[in-house]
Amino acid sequence: MGLQLGARALRGIGAVSQDLASSIGLVGVAARASGLVRDVRFDHPAGWHRLAQVPVSVWPGGDVFARARVRWLECQRSGEFLVEQLATPPSGELLASLPSPSGEALAVALVEGWRGEVCHVALTDAAGRFRRYKVVDPSFHDWTGLALALRGQAISDFPLCNKSFNLSYCGFDL
Repeated sequence: MGLQLGARALRGIGAVSQDLASSIGLVGVAARASGLVRDVRFDHPAGWHRLAQVPVSVWPGGDVFARARVRWLECQRSGEFLVEQLATPPSGELLASLPSPSGEALAVALVEGWRGEVCHVALTDAAGRFRRYKVVDPSFHDWTGLALALRGQAISDFPLCNKSFNLSYCGFDL
């Protein structure tokens, strides 16, 4: 009874519609809790994710309850995925060598972090050394979503909304 009452209290609080989530570019849990199938491992599979995928956890509603539900689903599905993968480990070398950049280059890497899409961009100089390096945390994309989720809400809903987005204040605590 208490759990259902708690879930009911989270419904409708800080909602971001699917259309709005798409138009402002939400990523990670915030996007998936608004009904968007958005996950780097699914959208741009690389490495092991080309062969095996964790199902993308999506929930409609875009509210605090939906963000909590997506996190719960991700925990369940990640655990199941690990058990499956450990039951049949791949054969072959465990470590592969990666080419080093030589000369001026631009490298971009996307990974799905615990908050959502993390983008790394590197520029190297003529000797292959880093000239510039930039990391974009998913919080960069999702702060606007939190601001819009709070419109029309009571001030007392701020802590729930804020923690349901769980954004980084400094923008790079990966």
